[in-house]
Amino acid sequence: MSELRLLKDQVVGITDLAVATSDGLLIAADHDESVDTDRLAAAAAAALGLARGSGDALGRGLLLQTVSRFSGGYLVVQPVGDLALMGVLGDAGLDVVRLYVESQIVADRISRLLTSPDQAIAS
Repeated sequence: MSELRLLKDQVVGITDLAVATSDGLLIAADHDESVDTDRLAAAAAAALGLARGSGDALGRGLLLQTVSRFSGGYLVVQPVGDLALMGVLGDAGLDVVRLYVESQIVADRISRLLTSPDQAIAS
């Protein structure tokens, strides 16, 4: 999926990306061979579900993105339409602000590809 490569090229610190269904089944990935993309997809789905549930329970509105920061880097997850998600692994130098801006555009494009492939290709 060229959208993933484009995002990886535009944002400093991205190491791996995965697009998955909202229940964690891998659709596409751009990754290093050392990353288990099925595990990334499953972890991203779990993080997304927890964040959505927390937002609902606390009345914080629609989830835009969830960020987990670790000593060795980041896991950032965001919804892609109603049916999918994008999980991003980044190193400690990940530009989270740039990722937020650029990933919105990519997530919208991927959502169109997943829901209306013919229209997305034409645009």
